[in-house]
Amino acid sequence: MTWLAKQYVTFEDERTRPVRDLVAALPAVDARTVIDLGCGPGNSTEVLAARFPAAEVRGLDSSPDMIAAARQRLPGAQFSVGGIEEWNDAGPFDAILANAVLHWVPNHATLLPSLIAKLTDRGGLAIQMPDNLDGPAHRLMREVAADGPWATALAEASAARTPIADADWYYELLRPLCSNVDVWRTTYYHPLPGGPSAIVEWFKGSGLRPFLEPLDTLQRGAYLERYTAAVGRMYPTLADGSVLLPFPRLFMVAVG
Repeated sequence: MTWLAKQYVTFEDERTRPVRDLVAALPAVDARTVIDLGCGPGNSTEVLAARFPAAEVRGLDSSPDMIAAARQRLPGAQFSVGGIEEWNDAGPFDAILANAVLHWVPNHATLLPSLIAKLTDRGGLAIQMPDNLDGPAHRLMREVAADGPWATALAEASAARTPIADADWYYELLRPLCSNVDVWRTTYYHPLPGGPSAIVEWFKGSGLRPFLEPLDTLQRGAYLERYTAAVGRMYPTLADGSVLLPFPRLFMVAVG
């Protein structure tokens, strides 16, 4: 998929708030090397660098556009283009951050232990993943995809994202490998100016990508028109013209 920094940072304040909460839960260590996996345009890397100001800061993302934006934002950090599945740096790292990225990466049962193995003693792995596949916005993406002339082209779109397990599963996976595991779930309620179309703009930067990229320009416009109408019926516009977007997220901090 193509990830675009400009679209993603349209809602930068709202997207950055969860990573602030996540990074604040990392252990206070004298960190020398930290890395942000799936760093995007560098907003999460910026939070990580502020938490560990003496550390060498690295970032990894599969999107060249995101890495270009991250390098502009944080010229003192080291950024590389690459996928998490192929990342083979042995470390060790005092902190590994994976904010809003691992729900796009499969095989968590092997991936997460491999990340723990790259930590220093008492280093921390910090993960946050959207937990909203059953929410109305995502359900409507799938329903509109299945009910239109684009159904064949979008038959595999929903498979692009990895369904995440529940908190118990992640705790039981990580606890034998770590000295401490903290897991929690938070639902953020984002007031977005502009009514239902603002929700569509939000998801254009993330969840809608697999549904839009296979379509040509005309199909994309028709899909978005139908999706926007469906979102409008599900998310009412408030008196001030905004719409409230509930956004649940699963967090975990595992200490080696």
